[in-house]
Amino acid sequence: MLTKHQIGRDRSREQDRSARMASSDIDFSGLIDRAYLEQQCGAALAANRNRPDLLRADLLALLKRASSEGRKKIHDLLFTDGSGLNCAQRISWLQDQILTVLFDFTTQHVFPKQRETFCVTAVGGYGRNTLAPGSDIDLLFIFQPNPGEETHKAVEFMLYILWDMGFKVGHATRTINECIALSKSDMTIRTAILEMRYICGNQALATELETRFDKEIVAGTGPQFVAAKLAERDERHRKAGDTRYLVEPNVKEGKGGLRDLHTLFWISKYYYRVRSAAELVNRGVLSKQELQLFRKADDFLWAVRCHMHFVTGKAEERLSFDIQPEIAAALGYHSRPGLSAVERFMKHYFLVAKDVGDLTRILCAALEDEQAKSAPGITGVISRFAHRARKIAGATEFVDDRGRIAPADPEVFKRDPVNIIKLFHIADIHGLEFHPEALKRIARSLGLIDNTLRESEEANRLFMSILTSRHDPALMLRRMNEAGVLGRFIPDFGKIVAMMQFSMYHHYTVDEHLIRAVDVLAEIDKGKADDLHPLVNKLMPTIEDRDALYVAVLLHDIAKGRLEDHSIAGARVARKLCARFDLSHKQTETVVWLIEEHLIMSMVAQTRDLTDRKTIIDFADRVQSLERLKMLTILTVCDIRAVGPGVWNGWKGQLIRTLYYETELLLGGGFSETSRKERAAIASQELYAALSDWSEKDRSTYTRLHYEPYLLSVPLEDQVRHAKFLRATDEAGRVLSTEVRTDSFRAITEITILSPDHPRLLAVIAGACAAAGANIVNAQIFTTSDGRALDTIHVSREFPNDEDELRRGATISRMIEDVLSGRKRLPEVIATRAKKARKSKAFIVPPSVSITNSLSNKFTVIEVECLDRPGLLSEVTAAIADLSLDIQSARITTFGEKVIDTFYVTDLVGQKVSGDSRRANIMTRLKAVIGDEADEERSRTASATAMPALKPATITASSKTGQTS
Repeated sequence: MLTKHQIGRDRSREQDRSARMASSDIDFSGLIDRAYLEQQCGAALAANRNRPDLLRADLLALLKRASSEGRKKIHDLLFTDGSGLNCAQRISWLQDQILTVLFDFTTQHVFPKQRETFCVTAVGGYGRNTLAPGSDIDLLFIFQPNPGEETHKAVEFMLYILWDMGFKVGHATRTINECIALSKSDMTIRTAILEMRYICGNQALATELETRFDKEIVAGTGPQFVAAKLAERDERHRKAGDTRYLVEPNVKEGKGGLRDLHTLFWISKYYYRVRSAAELVNRGVLSKQELQLFRKADDFLWAVRCHMHFVTGKAEERLSFDIQPEIAAALGYHSRPGLSAVERFMKHYFLVAKDVGDLTRILCAALEDEQAKSAPGITGVISRFAHRARKIAGATEFVDDRGRIAPADPEVFKRDPVNIIKLFHIADIHGLEFHPEALKRIARSLGLIDNTLRESEEANRLFMSILTSRHDPALMLRRMNEAGVLGRFIPDFGKIVAMMQFSMYHHYTVDEHLIRAVDVLAEIDKGKADDLHPLVNKLMPTIEDRDALYVAVLLHDIAKGRLEDHSIAGARVARKLCARFDLSHKQTETVVWLIEEHLIMSMVAQTRDLTDRKTIIDFADRVQSLERLKMLTILTVCDIRAVGPGVWNGWKGQLIRTLYYETELLLGGGFSETSRKERAAIASQELYAALSDWSEKDRSTYTRLHYEPYLLSVPLEDQVRHAKFLRATDEAGRVLSTEVRTDSFRAITEITILSPDHPRLLAVIAGACAAAGANIVNAQIFTTSDGRALDTIHVSREFPNDEDELRRGATISRMIEDVLSGRKRLPEVIATRAKKARKSKAFIVPPSVSITNSLSNKFTVIEVECLDRPGLLSEVTAAIADLSLDIQSARITTFGEKVIDTFYVTDLVGQKVSGDSRRANIMTRLKAVIGDEADEERSRTASATAMPALKPATITASSKTGQTS
């Protein structure tokens, strides 16, 4: 837990951290008294001279206590000065002292005469004189040629002590010749020795290795090393998702993290032969401001990493949702209007990650210039540094340097700032990559992007050309964003750069989400990914105003992080920007409407009963025209797909297609005028005809089992399948039966349950699914005329292979049957599952319940919104049953940690729920289940949710008419 003084200090991003930068004159006093520790070790030796086991135990205890006490003091100092780099250097210094004491003791008392036979050096991060609290301690023991057995034993003694102290020690034991030989063939070993730092022992060995390494390995191989390290970095980024805007970033290995800064350090040290980043200013590689940026980024990332290790008690490198609030508090962030403390902290984090990317581009530009001067004819692995440029037709301001665009001269942007936008426009037209020099020049010219440029007709024309390009608009927008241009050219976009939403649903920052949405739109525009979303691929060529759609997709979330609803505020921002982009009045109104309504289609499709005509009528009234419907459908698909991997699936696609087709039919005047009763009769006749190979008795029996809602909403092929399922169950004399089938396109598994009807049936099924780890996304609830329940649930698919998914479905079905039959008790199986479930303590979702009669002509609609948890659906449905309500259909929708469950209900006589006091009672009861009082309610309802074992005698006639979703 954080103490009061730890969370009481406000060190927000706006405060200047430069006063707390790590420096070479860090005060290490008070962390450890090495002389006193050596005295204690000597006393232990004297007390246990003839008892080696006891001596070792005492030595271990002394070193562990010294390390533990020192680290505790370092933790306290982290809150005092706030510097992560100071913290990392203090831990490194403390580790040096422990190692030196251990080395001296080992070579003086345990294995005497070994002091000059080897030396201990630090490599890796430890070699850079930095250690996080949970970091591995990487050591290189350098031996003299032909080391003896006693030398190996001395090193083993030290290592075993360090391991017993609880340290994770990475080590190597090599002679100088072995180090040189391995460095020639292994880039990892070469990098480790590059960072080597002497700690104790025979220093001449470390000095000789450094001298030979510099002459035999480093000299003349700078470009080779640079190319290898940049390729290594690119592969690491690819594995991490190739974006620095993941909302649970890896602080060490992720894009824009510490490893990227380490790569800059390695490259600088190797290529420029410098020992510190400050020397790069003298070499003209970095400006003083950029050096300060480097130091601030390094210090901030180290602060985050050290706090993470201290908070979790381990080497945790992923900045997960669970610990983000605690890290934000430790760093002193506070909430502000529109942004919580954790969101402000994470925005700062992503801005720092972006700064790291800027520094990488600047260094790469300097490397290319350096290499072009020194070796213009180099080819092969370092040909990327060769300088060959040609003119670009129609764009004299720029040159094509081996497929990369670069300014023709240093004054291009200063002479005409419109060229900043034009650079990206030309790169898009000609398919050019960006020369690091171009990006460095832009980074140093951002001050030229002012209101004059923003209002420039030519600049806005070029920007619209980039946005609506037939090539790769998202790539250019991302490059503009990474260079800092997009946020300055569109200040409202700048406000959401690096902004995260503290939610498990959103995988990326807001700016990255918007650019990815444009990427999806461009993909649809090119007719790609037809298997993912066939409808919008067909709709896109029919869109009348392509420009308006692209603008709406880019701007739909531009007002996130404000107190006002972001859809309303975003529409207002869009109206202003559309005038800048020279859109017509009609185009502007289209964009404004799309942004105001960009969430409606997704919410209706996922949380409403699409077979209820009132749902379609209400939605059509919002949309009003077929062209708007098409554009909104495409925007909705882009928005969902850009949320993150795995968020879009076939089930959501099917819901959106259903809503589109039903609304299109209504807007086109195609709704059937045939009465509901007549349509049900026709459907019954079609089912009868489809069972033509059955006996007359069976055809009649199984056709008459179904009420109107079933006949009107279930497709004929499913009705036939259900009829076969019902007959097979009856012939087998079974009371309870389940059937499983998979649907890979919709990414669901369908489980059909035939059971005697029971008021708590859905609650029990939901509980059994929760116990089996299945996530219900939809429930179809029907009652047959002979008093049985025919329920179909759709659960999210987990395995790509149908065989694996069918086995999983069978496991879920067995759990449902075991609970319904009484072989297993529901409270016990749910409790077991809850222990294994991931906790969501970091998230707060204010519980809410709404009850309305206006969303359906036949049913009362209850909507529950709260933090998700195992068994929630079972508890809610059990409470609804307690309230004497019949659930006719249900929509189960999960957005990360938040769940929105919608239930279409009637009272026990099939009517809507009426009366204010009745609705107030329902609301109070449901809030008790989903809110803070849920624990008491859960224990109260758990036993009531269990059902008695089912027997044939329990099947009775029922007049309940059931309704599908």
